[in-house]
Amino acid sequence: MVTDGGTGVASDLFIIGGGINGCGIARDATGRGLTVTLAEQGDLAQGTSSASTKLFHGGLRYLEYFEFRLVREALEERETLLVAMPHISWPMRFVLPLSPDMRFESDTPTARLLRWVMPWARGRRPDWLIRLGLYMYDTMGGRKILPATRAVDLTKDPAGKALKPKFRKAFEYSDCWVEDSRLVALNARDAAARGARIMTRTRVVSAERRDGLWHVTTEGPHGTDHHQARALVNAGGPWVEDVIRNVARINSAEGVRLVRGSHIVTKRLFDHDRCYFFQGTDGRIIFAIPYEQDFTLIGTTDKDHQSAPKDVKCTDEERDYLLAFASQYFARPVTRDDVVWTYSGVRPLYNDGAKSATAATRDYVLSLDQNGAPLLNVFGGKITTYRRLAESALAKLMPFFPRATAAWTARVALPGGDFPHDGVAALTSGLKTQYPFLSPYWAGRLIRAYGTEAAAILGGAGTPEALGRDFGATLTEAEVRWLMAREFAVAAADIVWRRSKLGLRMTADQIETLDRFMADAARALSPAAE
Repeated sequence: MVTDGGTGVASDLFIIGGGINGCGIARDATGRGLTVTLAEQGDLAQGTSSASTKLFHGGLRYLEYFEFRLVREALEERETLLVAMPHISWPMRFVLPLSPDMRFESDTPTARLLRWVMPWARGRRPDWLIRLGLYMYDTMGGRKILPATRAVDLTKDPAGKALKPKFRKAFEYSDCWVEDSRLVALNARDAAARGARIMTRTRVVSAERRDGLWHVTTEGPHGTDHHQARALVNAGGPWVEDVIRNVARINSAEGVRLVRGSHIVTKRLFDHDRCYFFQGTDGRIIFAIPYEQDFTLIGTTDKDHQSAPKDVKCTDEERDYLLAFASQYFARPVTRDDVVWTYSGVRPLYNDGAKSATAATRDYVLSLDQNGAPLLNVFGGKITTYRRLAESALAKLMPFFPRATAAWTARVALPGGDFPHDGVAALTSGLKTQYPFLSPYWAGRLIRAYGTEAAAILGGAGTPEALGRDFGATLTEAEVRWLMAREFAVAAADIVWRRSKLGLRMTADQIETLDRFMADAARALSPAAE
């Protein structure tokens, strides 16, 4: 009999990578009756999946590259995902100011076409072209929940108050927000509840084919372990190429193009709850998004990343670029003094030979190596289409697992998401009534993080003190212990920068105190402490 780290049998799938693709595949596969083991070298979503612009969106600018299948699939997914996770995802309206300064990047297919038919336009994005793109955006994905595009008079609409007076007209369209790190954690949690083995802080050091199986060696908190699986899924994100060459030791011509996307978080720049979609004179676009109630999120950049994936940060150049870009639109210039936090992630795009980072495809590529036990390599992808990517990955693997059941994840709620897509206000009000000591911010934060499970965290508490230690910013011991027991949180950063963004509100001393508490709590629960 073969063994998998002491479980007694080989897993059907061993998945490398605890980002959104790896956790999405784990959830889908486990729900089909497959046995799954997943190893993540750090925390869940510690890499790219916590560093996105945090949108479920079709990718309006991808229409310029004629990536119609990708856009259609993403647009279809927006409402599918809204229904399954209404606590961590919700509709947002985007205001796109119109300006004669708008320009195309010179190498987009649409730009080349317009240069041929309208040479006098000199790279401008005409209003009619933007409206045509938004019409396609409204109609390609079978939109039912989200409202349609409308024209906006910025001289009268509140959205115009924060902008320079020269911006007088705009279009307003729909996309969706998502709490990206929580999306990963909830997929992992649901996979675990269905039987998957999720191992964080566990690095895969080798994987080799032998006797029709994958033999995988890991190093984790409890030392070296050995696993066996019938198929291997490489969802290593920015490390996918390293896994192929240095872990599985396979020669392959396929690779990734690492593209750095950086963001800045500033003090709140406007008073309404809509987002801005800004187009620059260099052809790029950025978003300015209301963030965590008191802040504004601005991003993203697109820069080829030449260093190791772990060595990623928002450079001063990128920060200043985003500040200058936003200042072209806002009436009050956005300065370095407004910046309270920056973050950056590396997108592992499939290397399709594009001339620029911006032009590189955002579509995913699934490559199946059948030279022995199957190996599925996952390249690229975007957070909006993670569920469809998982379905496509399982479709490639199903011939090896004929007893597996059919696709099942569409509109199936993630933990805490079992309520109507428009039910957040009612759920928040009910929680506030049940626990009168909660402030409106506190109640809203808990519902937006945990949905119908918020009350389970609070239990029978009648006062804040009944929730245990107060770590600051409404984070209590009861919530910390919930996250450690159910969402794989190990260190303070897992909670304050990934399971939440409370790090924006907590002091360094508070975070250090939380870190010590979690380390002590983990030691108290470990077998060695008994």
